[in-house]
Amino acid sequence: MKKAVIGALQIGLLWVIYEFGLEAVKILHLPVPGNVFGMLVLFLLLITGILKLQWIDTGATWILKHLSFFFIPISVGLMSLGSFFLHNGVVLIVILAVSAVAGIVGTGMSAQLLARGREASHEQQLRRDTL
Repeated sequence: MKKAVIGALQIGLLWVIYEFGLEAVKILHLPVPGNVFGMLVLFLLLITGILKLQWIDTGATWILKHLSFFFIPISVGLMSLGSFFLHNGVVLIVILAVSAVAGIVGTGMSAQLLARGREASHEQQLRRDTL
């Protein structure tokens, strides 16, 4: 029971950050979706240490565990757009393929860059330790 209450409070905190992002985008007239801005705020709060990971960990883990259920309404809505997909299907497939490749390449390059940086820092540490 205690864990459920803690998880619900953590989800509530995440929801408050989400709503803050939506309102901030409206007020500041930013050309960014409110949920993306809220994620950036959450990231900044975590990086700076203002928000501790353990304050949202249980709630965020639960949301990620049940993430597929959040796509059910979207899937049902897409079913009503059958004629749109018939007319624009090829273009949509090309767009999805190009964006997937761009995402995979970008992620791979970022991971390699970070790995090289970590290796270089590890090698510098080993050199310092041997001196």
